[in-house]
Amino acid sequence: MAQLTVDIGGRAGVDCRGFCEYCYFKRVKTTRAFGCRYCLPFKKGCDYCTRGVREEYSGFKDLRTIADETLAALQTKSGELDRITISGGGDPSCYPQFNDLIELLGATEAPLHIGYTSGKGWDDPAVADLLVDNGLAECSFTIFAADPALRKRWMHDPTPDASLAILERLCGGAEVYAAAVVLPGVNDGAVLEHTCEWLEERGAKGLILMRFANATEQGLILENAPILKGQNVQTVESFRDMVTDFSSRFKMKISGTPLWDPEIGSPFAILHEPTIMKKLPRVQHRASVISGSVATPYISEVLSARGATSPVIPVKKEIACLITIDDLQELDLSHLEPTVIIPGRAFVHDAEAQEVLGRDGTHREVIRGPDQLTADAETSMGMTRNEVLALEMEGFSTLIQQINLYGK
Repeated sequence: MAQLTVDIGGRAGVDCRGFCEYCYFKRVKTTRAFGCRYCLPFKKGCDYCTRGVREEYSGFKDLRTIADETLAALQTKSGELDRITISGGGDPSCYPQFNDLIELLGATEAPLHIGYTSGKGWDDPAVADLLVDNGLAECSFTIFAADPALRKRWMHDPTPDASLAILERLCGGAEVYAAAVVLPGVNDGAVLEHTCEWLEERGAKGLILMRFANATEQGLILENAPILKGQNVQTVESFRDMVTDFSSRFKMKISGTPLWDPEIGSPFAILHEPTIMKKLPRVQHRASVISGSVATPYISEVLSARGATSPVIPVKKEIACLITIDDLQELDLSHLEPTVIIPGRAFVHDAEAQEVLGRDGTHREVIRGPDQLTADAETSMGMTRNEVLALEMEGFSTLIQQINLYGK
């Protein structure tokens, strides 16, 4: 079985009929290169941590280019093609030759997946039949609210009624996972309850709730905070409680990011499986593990259960994969071991991390840890509990092996 991703290109805020009010890519500034796992050892900055993180792409690709790239990719695949995922920097619903694109990909007779769409580019409900007829199997659709007026106001959707009609039709012909960034006082409470009822009645498979971020420590690393001045932001704890509440009241799957998936118990579902956790290697050496403030207590609990005596060190940044060198510069170095493990996907250049974490004159070996220790809701939504547990076992086994190999 083989999978294929079709990149249609596009630019955030341009090839999506304009930014939504709450979009994380509004007012992004062209700042210095962050550094990341893909950078060369002697050079800070690469395409991923400069253009990629800012979604600085050119416009949509023309259909001929996409066709040529798809044909070339198909020739490298062996076995039956079981999935084609459409993705890009812009919104697929706004692709100017969308109908032709779907018919082209539908000719492969492989199930089609749309990784993300807001539906803002679709003005004719007939597009839903086109998608279903050409093999759409799964779609992630940003709804924000089932109230057309709210979609128009906050998403700048010119035809919200048509978008919702399309979403309704897709729910009946494919697996649809809706998504909503939650703005307290706007689309939470009774509005969110109505949205959940609307989706469940139409057969949506699930709803991913996304906690709104409005500050640098919440993940806005592109010098564009705040997105909405004066907008309240839920605490991580109150957001998790809200997800738990709505999940208990509806049959469809409801989960949240950064916390949590009530059905699976993730992130860090392994904490609910002490027998499985005992299969992890024992921690035999000391090393400082650095993580985001949300994940730190969970990682600490797992490592402590396996014998770790060094505390996991949190930075102010909530999400580990959005840690930058600024976060490391704020750490109290007196608390760090001679070996420091940073998140695998942190936006930090390894050489610069070594310099910053050794600025007190102590040589510290900086190791890049696993890319993932768990699955957030956007990942776990399409996974089984056993798959999430397997991912966590692999991630923590790798982390503990690194502690034992490089630690003191």
